[in-house]
Amino acid sequence: MITESQKDLIKGTIPVLKEHGVALTSHFYNRMFTHNPELKHIFNMGNQQNSRQQTALATAVLAYAEHIDNPAALLSAVKHIGQKHSSLNIRPEHYQIVGKHLLASIQEVLGNAATPELIEAWKVAYFQLADLMIGVEKEMYDQMIQQAGGWTGWKPFTVTKIVAETAEIQSIYLKPTDGGKLPKHHAGQYVSVRVFLPELHLYQPRQYSLSDASNGEYLRISVKKEATDGKPDGMVSNYIHQYFEIGKQIEITAPTGSFNLIENEKPHVFISGGVGQTPLIAMLEDLVGKDQNKAITWIHGCRNSELHAFKERVEVLENQNQNIISFSFYDEPQPSHSDAIAGWVDLAKIDTSYLPQEANYYLCGPAGFIKKHFQYLTAQGIETTNIHFEEFGPASLQLN
Repeated sequence: MITESQKDLIKGTIPVLKEHGVALTSHFYNRMFTHNPELKHIFNMGNQQNSRQQTALATAVLAYAEHIDNPAALLSAVKHIGQKHSSLNIRPEHYQIVGKHLLASIQEVLGNAATPELIEAWKVAYFQLADLMIGVEKEMYDQMIQQAGGWTGWKPFTVTKIVAETAEIQSIYLKPTDGGKLPKHHAGQYVSVRVFLPELHLYQPRQYSLSDASNGEYLRISVKKEATDGKPDGMVSNYIHQYFEIGKQIEITAPTGSFNLIENEKPHVFISGGVGQTPLIAMLEDLVGKDQNKAITWIHGCRNSELHAFKERVEVLENQNQNIISFSFYDEPQPSHSDAIAGWVDLAKIDTSYLPQEANYYLCGPAGFIKKHFQYLTAQGIETTNIHFEEFGPASLQLN
């Protein structure tokens, strides 16, 4: 157990972590990948190049130091990270490797300021957190196995169908290669896909939302082809678009994630930008499949009609269900787009009757998109507990 004096030592490093946290975590990742290059197959190397992983880890370390007196306050964030980790098949032995290099990095970056007492305090603190994470992730792995058709780790799936939703987005239909059953997943969850990238000589994982409701027949992901500019960020999506074909086998992990439909009597409002609508379309399909009559507002923004994925499907659902109303925003509207609103998604342009105070709000898109609409909704008096969002990327211990 960590002592009070060790807690004080940890709290004493907070100013340093605030100022030099990213420098510390950057040193850590360089050190770890130098000594354990096999871990490059687990980490998203695109997030290494754009510094998102280093920033997320720095934020997590800082949050843990700030809450060292009451780590339970971080439990919700720990569960979120656990879902990311279980989707990447992170196991207890990985925490030993990470701990070794993190403690060494603290010593190397802080120099003489890293006294033996301080390093021992961080060692106790780190493995206290590691034990918490391992316990949370064990529960998640156990739940995956206990489901009918469930599994842990990487499992082979076969591509059975490919649909070009737009010039940029493809929907990939997947079935277990062994012909086994599929577990029931919650609309809004995601899976990790792992492919080998010859240009990096690495397996690289990426997480994609399941873009259809659970049906027991297939899993569907919808992937946007991202510009690479020679960087790893878009390499997996480009590989999928270029090389995925019917019959190809890939490896994926079991569905996970807590960005799910809220089960209550309130209406639902879905707000998405670009490919951010993928988990939301699964939620919409799930609601329609349950034959619910709750009011549903669907708001989506993209560049133009040609790049508007699932446009026809939403129109069909809207025509079949009087409780659904949809709004489209196009950055590059054409004269034929008379039914769309010109410009970026602007909730102020939508009648407030479609944005009720007591509703479940779901946001999905880039970070700036989520922040803009979260601030707008709260300014209109919407309770933060009614606003749910998903941003893809490295998880951290931020308290939102």
